[in-house]
Amino acid sequence: MQQALPLAGIRVVDYSHFLAGPYVGRCLAALGAEVIKVERPGTGDAGRQHAWFVGDHSGYFLQQNMGKKGLCVNTKDPRGNELMQKLVDSADVFVENYRPGALKKLGLGYEELATRNPGLVYCSISAYGHTGPDAHRAGFGLIAEAKSGIMQMVGNPGEAPPLLRISLGDMYTGIHAVAAINAALLGRVKSGQGQHIDMALYDTLVSMHEYAVQCYTLSGGKEVPVQTGHDMPNSTLYGVFRAQDGDLVIAAQVDDAWKRFAALVAQTGGPAGFGDATRYHTSAGRNANRLEILPVVRAWVEARPVAEVLEMLDAIDVPCAKVQRIDEVLADPQIQARGMVLEQDHPALGKIRLPNLPFRFSGCDTTQTQVAPDLGEHNAEVAASLGFSDAQIAAMQADGVLYSK
Repeated sequence: MQQALPLAGIRVVDYSHFLAGPYVGRCLAALGAEVIKVERPGTGDAGRQHAWFVGDHSGYFLQQNMGKKGLCVNTKDPRGNELMQKLVDSADVFVENYRPGALKKLGLGYEELATRNPGLVYCSISAYGHTGPDAHRAGFGLIAEAKSGIMQMVGNPGEAPPLLRISLGDMYTGIHAVAAINAALLGRVKSGQGQHIDMALYDTLVSMHEYAVQCYTLSGGKEVPVQTGHDMPNSTLYGVFRAQDGDLVIAAQVDDAWKRFAALVAQTGGPAGFGDATRYHTSAGRNANRLEILPVVRAWVEARPVAEVLEMLDAIDVPCAKVQRIDEVLADPQIQARGMVLEQDHPALGKIRLPNLPFRFSGCDTTQTQVAPDLGEHNAEVAASLGFSDAQIAAMQADGVLYSK
């Protein structure tokens, strides 16, 4: 029997823009919350102006704002400010990603809203957080990626590090915010009190280091991870290799997998005795002899097409994969079987396909069929839910306090 979605009955005010905050709202909507996307009159969320475009619709906005109701209100007008205050009074969660202090000017800071609604879970996302010497500085995911030490370890030695091409800081901070919000909602059940969650992109990426920080601290500051190109010197064999017609990755860093892999290489054109070289049979031995191992493996892979290498490695249970283009990802039977490409019916665009969220529950379906709202699409519905009369709503619409297009 299907259960109700986990966050059914929770109202979220999503007063955020671009990526990190909207992603939080999207996740909460998929989990069952009523998420009301609040935008400024005129152009609305800056994400609406971000490629990829189909006509005047932004795929960027469509992806991060599906499942939400759209409210566009001028909070500088007293009537709009009153509507906003009533909306937050009715809410369980408030999400924002403006520079610290910016929303206090509109009476939408945590202290002001929590005074009116003590149970409110207020989640702020910013580049550096609300404390510390850099709290006032603007920033994006790119800034956090550079400052966190992650970017410095990526790429080939001696070259400027490449852009990561995915918004790691925003998305990773966003999903941490989702976890924190749910924890705060659970805590509220016992305490009756909400709280302020202060998420920083920089903090989140520093927390992501599973190796570099402890490598430096536990070595007494002697070891600083650096760029290594296509493999990991402390985890041989684990890296990217070029075949005749493309690239693939091999993960044979575990002793048993390495022995199977080395034996295969020796049996299929590699150096005689390669599979029996006991100096390679331990992790420490492979790392110490990495510069002997890599040329052999590279030559072995380069002599074959990707499909042949993958077939040979799959046969001996050595983890491997082709480095896929995005068109290959979308056509991957595994991705299709997992429902990771979401199809929606858009009133203007027809069928659209976007990445799904990875939530899988045994008792309920989090697949989101509701497309992202047009600017101010649900103005009247939201205002009516807060007790505004038809005449008041019509007057606010006529005066541009409630804006739509």
